[in-house]
Amino acid sequence: MSDFLQSSGRASEPLVVWYNTYCPICRTGIDRQRNRLLRAVKTGTVEFRNINLEPEALESYGIKIEEVRRLLHGMDTKGQVYVGIDCAIEIWRRTPGETWIARLLELPIVHKVAQWSYGRFAGRLYAWNRRKGHW
Repeated sequence: MSDFLQSSGRASEPLVVWYNTYCPICRTGIDRQRNRLLRAVKTGTVEFRNINLEPEALESYGIKIEEVRRLLHGMDTKGQVYVGIDCAIEIWRRTPGETWIARLLELPIVHKVAQWSYGRFAGRLYAWNRRKGHW
């Protein structure tokens, strides 16, 4: 593990990620990441959960199922919620060989561009999924 991750401490905290399994693109992306994270998943560092099976899982945090269908959501053991690109960053932070992606995307200007890009893509993907009746 890199010095950066050891100093941040977040990479060793468990992260629960909720996503829309009815979206074929979301499912493919998470499956790819899950395979790369197999060791972390087995040790409980990252857990992927289907929001469609737990539609009220995040409502106590004011997060509705439609928000999770639009943007990836994750939560650590301290109750910190990560949404969209910030959730993706937290996943990469825990993925062996991909921690550099997290560090890159956290740079202020890069983060703003990534946040905007993720939001645009997620909005279009959400609209496409609604039109296709993927839930």
